[in-house]
Amino acid sequence: MSLFEKKDMVSSQSLPVTQSDNVRQILDRAMDATGGLLRLTPTWVPRSFLHPGKRIRLHPDDYYAMGAERGGIDERWFGSTTECANENRESTEGLSFCRFEGEAFLLRDAVDECGAALIGAQMWGKYKKWPVYSKFFDNMGPIPHHMHQSFDDAALVGQEGKPESYYFPPQYNNCDNNFPHTFMGLEPGTTKAELRKCLENWSKGENGILDLSKAYRLKRGTGWLIPPGVLHAPGSLCTYEPQWGSDVFGMFQNIVEGRYVPWSLLVKDMPEEKHQDLDFIIGQLDWEKNVDPNFKDNNYLEPIVADQGPGWCDRWIVYGTVDGEQLFTARELTVEPGCKCVLKDPGASSWITVQGKGRLGALDLQTPVIMRYGQLSEDEVFITHHAASAGVEVENNGSEPLVGLRYFGPSTWDELPAVGGHKA
Repeated sequence: MSLFEKKDMVSSQSLPVTQSDNVRQILDRAMDATGGLLRLTPTWVPRSFLHPGKRIRLHPDDYYAMGAERGGIDERWFGSTTECANENRESTEGLSFCRFEGEAFLLRDAVDECGAALIGAQMWGKYKKWPVYSKFFDNMGPIPHHMHQSFDDAALVGQEGKPESYYFPPQYNNCDNNFPHTFMGLEPGTTKAELRKCLENWSKGENGILDLSKAYRLKRGTGWLIPPGVLHAPGSLCTYEPQWGSDVFGMFQNIVEGRYVPWSLLVKDMPEEKHQDLDFIIGQLDWEKNVDPNFKDNNYLEPIVADQGPGWCDRWIVYGTVDGEQLFTARELTVEPGCKCVLKDPGASSWITVQGKGRLGALDLQTPVIMRYGQLSEDEVFITHHAASAGVEVENNGSEPLVGLRYFGPSTWDELPAVGGHKA
């Protein structure tokens, strides 16, 4: 059996996979049966240059289930129609599967087939896809100081830019691991000449870029909004990351915890003729945002109550805009034991259960304690635009709080808090 065949079988949880040209029939049945909810299967992603943090509920025997040469699994992607950009990637790596009546089909195919009902007519009309995704990122230690390209810079290589956000769910952070701090941006007053020296010293040992930056201690239950072009070296808390549907990046740090980062990972999403052009490489950074003296005030997030009722509370955890655009947002819903509420959102969302058990519409919810690679779960659901507009009842039928995170696509909300709104 080839790796591709093995991956297709495992990604779809050993279920028959319905091909794209036959998705409509099973999609219609699933939508009718659940009122517009789609059960998703776990989507695991390895990174060859990272070290798994081992908190995303994957069985310890399975962190290298995709092959030791591929690296350990330290990410789980949610509601993804975006392929990951790993070298030697397998056939459906990064893509979410839906399951219904013993069959599986790609969420991407479902959106292609019935876009307006799934993600809303406005989003479908503008993007012709679900343009965002989220993940759990779970590393044992820090990763290299890096940036994600802007939309204009990514377009030079036929890609899309990647703004992103962070939230540190307490339920997935029972321990800090090796370095619960994240370097972000550059110290005010840093010059481009100083950064250029770091790139010039790439092959001479640790290039010293962190000497030009500032680390912030990560706090459970808080988050950050990171625009494209801003340097950041995520620390070792498990992170929920709503972001744009792209996997572009450029690594600006050459050695992390003694591990060498090749130059190719700095320039992989830059035009080939610019791979040695240091001025061009530095020019892909948003310099003003990197040296912002009020960096924390302009990027740090704390939860804000959005709505609440007897026994439940819905909080904003990702909010604000990127360069004036509402690209993605996220909320955290908590329902106490024996209580219920109705979610009625203006747009589609992707839901992941992080604590407790209960019910989302017609679908059971159960937070996993531990999962084998390829195992089915009952913690992840795509709430289509159709279901969100009609309203979905959420009930906690367990003995502890039921907590779910859900993220939304661009321009979903008419109003949302600004960064810094938690101080109001």
